[in-house]
Amino acid sequence: MAFRQRRERLRSILNGSACIRPGSVYDATSIRIAEDLGFELGMFGGSVASLVVLGDPDIALITLTELAEQMRRMSRAAHLPVLVDADHGYGNALNVRRTVQELEAAGAAGLTIEDTLLPQAFGQTKAQLISLEEGVGKMKAALDGRGDPSLVIMGRTGAASISGIDDAIARAKAYEATGVDALFFTGVTSRGELEAISAAISLPIVLGGAPEDMSALDYLASQRVRIALQGHAPFAAATQAVYETLKALREGTSPKNLKGLASAELTGRATRDKDVKARSSEFLGLKK
Repeated sequence: MAFRQRRERLRSILNGSACIRPGSVYDATSIRIAEDLGFELGMFGGSVASLVVLGDPDIALITLTELAEQMRRMSRAAHLPVLVDADHGYGNALNVRRTVQELEAAGAAGLTIEDTLLPQAFGQTKAQLISLEEGVGKMKAALDGRGDPSLVIMGRTGAASISGIDDAIARAKAYEATGVDALFFTGVTSRGELEAISAAISLPIVLGGAPEDMSALDYLASQRVRIALQGHAPFAAATQAVYETLKALREGTSPKNLKGLASAELTGRATRDKDVKARSSEFLGLKK
């Protein structure tokens, strides 16, 4: 499927009336599994990108090149549209512009640019924000860097939990005025906050987490939330499975007695074994 078609599918979600939960994806295998299970959208988070590529926590160590290359691998492996957490755009507004170009070329359906000050400032233990003016400049640069008009660009703010809901709304309105396609919020903790945000802006909303009393998709949809994240449990589950398997092997368990391994059938589906065999027959003359 052409990249533009994937981007149009993401736009259809944003322009629809329902709220969906994306599947957290991080490599070629996970995106294929999410696609096979029927997820409408994949989410490639910055934290899980750092974990899978570097084995490091989410402290802005991963580079744009590393992020884009991982996205490129996923784009090759499956047709599922993917929304990429592009953090702060890997620098100032000019870096943001290049970030958009690279992720567009890598096949992302959409990306988010946030207004958190990254990397963390010297001597500061709490999260900080860049100025509203700098945030607006980053959004403008992101839009200027877009070559395919179907690529979705979202403005993201964490102001709700850092400087308060009033600042979050002010930033959202300023980012909306630049022409971004949607607004992504983290740190929203109550229905009252969400309803105030929804009343102040007109763009589709993406939530990066919310308390249990805001989990009902019908309610979220009524507030114009079109995508609601639910963390990155698949990577956590995979880490636990690898740990338990290696631990069992180290302690002397025979491979044939291991529990929880993927079946040959599941592995074959994830590796698209039937497609590979068909191509081998057609192009190499090998028997199926």
